[in-house]
Amino acid sequence: MRNILILSFLICLFKTAIGQQLPAANDALLLDYYQNQRFAEAADLLKKTYPEPVTDVKVLSKLAYTSQMAGKLPDAEGYYQRMYNIDSTNNAVLYSLGAINLRRGNNVKAEMYYKILSQKDTTNFLVFKQLGKIAMDKSDFIAMVNYLEKANRINPAEADVASDLSDVYVSLKKIDLADKVLNAAITQDPDNIVLLQSLLKLTSAENKYAEEKATCLKLIALGAQSGYVLTKLESAYYNLKEYACSAETFANIPQVNQSETSYYIAALAYKALKDQSSAIENLAKAIEAGISPNISDYYAEMADSYDIKLRYKAAISAYQKALQFEEKPIIYYLMATMYDGSLKNKKLAIKYYRKFAGSKITAKQQKYVAYAQARVNELSR
Repeated sequence: MRNILILSFLICLFKTAIGQQLPAANDALLLDYYQNQRFAEAADLLKKTYPEPVTDVKVLSKLAYTSQMAGKLPDAEGYYQRMYNIDSTNNAVLYSLGAINLRRGNNVKAEMYYKILSQKDTTNFLVFKQLGKIAMDKSDFIAMVNYLEKANRINPAEADVASDLSDVYVSLKKIDLADKVLNAAITQDPDNIVLLQSLLKLTSAENKYAEEKATCLKLIALGAQSGYVLTKLESAYYNLKEYACSAETFANIPQVNQSETSYYIAALAYKALKDQSSAIENLAKAIEAGISPNISDYYAEMADSYDIKLRYKAAISAYQKALQFEEKPIIYYLMATMYDGSLKNKKLAIKYYRKFAGSKITAKQQKYVAYAQARVNELSR
């Protein structure tokens, strides 16, 4: 349907062009380009047909729209800007300028055009929707809420705005407002996945476990199964004391989507099912998932900074912390060299040189092994 509407619009533009002295030989070719969506070739043909300077607004409109459809956004913006310079009251041109700059990533210019348009037309839903997105990208929370609220008042049934606004209200703990916004939109489109995903956030925030479960199952039935949805379903089952279903749902979550939360809920479900071994196993996985794999590196870098500041005891303490999270051979080596050189502690230097040499060492670290063994021999005399 959308393609038919676009084609109809382009054919209308084409017919207009006939009155603009388009050579007859090009009529059929241009129409063929439009019908087959070969917009880049259509734009090139129009440029040849209407050499600069072009001042006719209808011709500029045709050039602008065709360039925009061809993805030639700088050209399209230039044509629309010339149209705006001729007639600054043309709201459609303002919107096109905003849309093109948004596509080009120039949110500052896009926001400028949309703001001008919003002052001229306070009932334009799309303008306030776009301003809301721009404010979201800028992390301008207050402006974002303001624009989303305006857009939602104009069109309460539009799913994207209703979803975004509801999510904001949930984050602000304005549950009643979130519920009102979502209900109005879902009534119009009960199978809209975007709205149902926001409904899941809302029912989860409200601890309405039965509704949370029902929403998850509906999303899955609609083909919107994800790790997030399955984890929420696992949680809902657990809170409804349907422990076997909770454990079964956990088992269906792909490994890549498992998280600290899913492991923890699974552990609780297994405890309720008297399966202590599985509970212990998943609690251990929850702990592991909850710890950043980079913490050992953070402590090692901290130790290096302490070393540079000549704070050797603090450096050793940081290295020991790093080892608590991951036993990396290179950390043993760094501790050994510090005890050997800066702290003059032969006993501990030998200990950590040996730990390093006895570890599973990477190819890059092999070059340190000979030195470590030599220092152990020297310090042991």
